[in-house]
Amino acid sequence: MTIFPNAKINIGLSITGKRDDGYHNIESLFYPVGARDALEFVQKQTWSEADEFTQTGIETGCGINENIITKTIKLLRKSHNIPALKIHLHKAIPPGSGLGGGSSDAVFMIRYLNRYFDLDLRIEDMNNMALELGSDCKFFIKNTPALVRGRGEIIQETDISLSGMYIYIVYPGIHISTAEAYRMVKINPCRESIEEKIKLPVDQWKDSISNDFQAPVISRHPIIGEIIDIIYNQGASYCSLSGSGSAVYGIFKDMPGDIFAGRNYWTWKGKL
Repeated sequence: MTIFPNAKINIGLSITGKRDDGYHNIESLFYPVGARDALEFVQKQTWSEADEFTQTGIETGCGINENIITKTIKLLRKSHNIPALKIHLHKAIPPGSGLGGGSSDAVFMIRYLNRYFDLDLRIEDMNNMALELGSDCKFFIKNTPALVRGRGEIIQETDISLSGMYIYIVYPGIHISTAEAYRMVKINPCRESIEEKIKLPVDQWKDSISNDFQAPVISRHPIIGEIIDIIYNQGASYCSLSGSGSAVYGIFKDMPGDIFAGRNYWTWKGKL
């Protein structure tokens, strides 16, 4: 079976508190986008064989035991009999970019192994597994636009639609440690919720919806600010860092050109 886990962007991201479990509480609108990895798995002939994992595309820097797909299969096998698998991942979403590619890979693996092997997992079961694998993971169970709160466990579906608009995503290849990014932000629990702000026209988001990571990341990596300025100068209605970065996206009313052609950046554009 071949599946295509998709990326997401963060529209606004507020850090609202530090939790007793060491995580932070956030509030953000997660929105799925069409950039995709390709993930293939087949059952091996003998149950007792070892799993076989191969990868092409963008390097993740993870060994097989650290790979989130391997961790996902081990988690599923704690409660279900899953035979040996041959797995191939073609990585097209840059890891560590704030686009949720690894989280999406893990959750798509849960969803489709559940279907393929008739594991009879309930949504609640998959949600719990997703949270055990990572804070962004639970969103990809339903994979529809949603307000995400807590550390990612509180999902509120929303009817917001950017249908008819276009997105341009650029990743300049700057690695930003998530732990370092959280150390740079100031927690501000007393602010207006994003829930009302996203109802404004997209052209008004620039002055009302922000990502708490953006300013501190730009202070360390000024090129991110330059990229945002360039995207706005190309006519974007809204532009922002996604997650803790360093991917930046612009939302356009018309399909943009190849804004960063000639630069050694990863880019993706498409219809929302």
